[in-house]
Amino acid sequence: MAANINSFVTAANLFPGGFAGVTLLIQNISSDYFNVHLPYSLVLYAFNIFPVIIGFKFIGKRFTIFSIVMIFVSGLLADLLPKWQLTDDMLLCSVFGGILNAIAVSCCLFGESSSGGTDFIAIFISERTGKSAWNYVFVFNCLVLVVAGILFGWDKALYSIIFQFTSTQTINFIYKKYAKTTLLIVTDHPEEIYQVIRDQTNHTSTVFEGVGEYSKKTHQLVYTVVSSAESGKLERKIRSVDPNAFINVLQSKEILGRFFKRAND
Repeated sequence: MAANINSFVTAANLFPGGFAGVTLLIQNISSDYFNVHLPYSLVLYAFNIFPVIIGFKFIGKRFTIFSIVMIFVSGLLADLLPKWQLTDDMLLCSVFGGILNAIAVSCCLFGESSSGGTDFIAIFISERTGKSAWNYVFVFNCLVLVVAGILFGWDKALYSIIFQFTSTQTINFIYKKYAKTTLLIVTDHPEEIYQVIRDQTNHTSTVFEGVGEYSKKTHQLVYTVVSSAESGKLERKIRSVDPNAFINVLQSKEILGRFFKRAND
């Protein structure tokens, strides 16, 4: 995260998503309009006080503590690491900076933490609604960029939108925890399949009985909904239990009703 800020972001004078972008905006305003240079870490830490409180109260203590470590280290390194320019092409900085930013955020999420700021808010919304909130974060970031465009030029703001769009879509592609997958499994071993689903995901299933029109044989249809992040491993485990199982994988747009969610602590 710090390396990305000191290379792609700085080279193109971009405003990344979340509170990192707000921090850079405040830094630029302070420097250009008041001739006062504020440390990146100091501003970042101040903005994260309220999200950290949300994290402790609604998301989980362990998750929030790891996130605090991430915020502290990335803020400190952004001040300590030298700034270097890999390219002066703003489009390349926007695209590859956005990808690198998404990888950094996704690594945090896979490690059961976050990069702080709007990540806390997005996770809080996702935990409450069961839907991905990254696109809402993108809208918030665009509003910040309107201010940046007015103060520092629309070219920086527009390229920053490319940066943030790339980052948001890459996170949605990489991190699938809040996406849901429906599995329809035709099998002759429903109990064994159910046990696999239970052991691997802590979800349950519903079993229907049906007749194959070609074979005229009776089979069972196991219906379950799991997190998309769990789907691939679960499918392989099901195939190891019943190599003849027929599995139809569907992306679920919305789930209403009770759905097990793993606690962050």
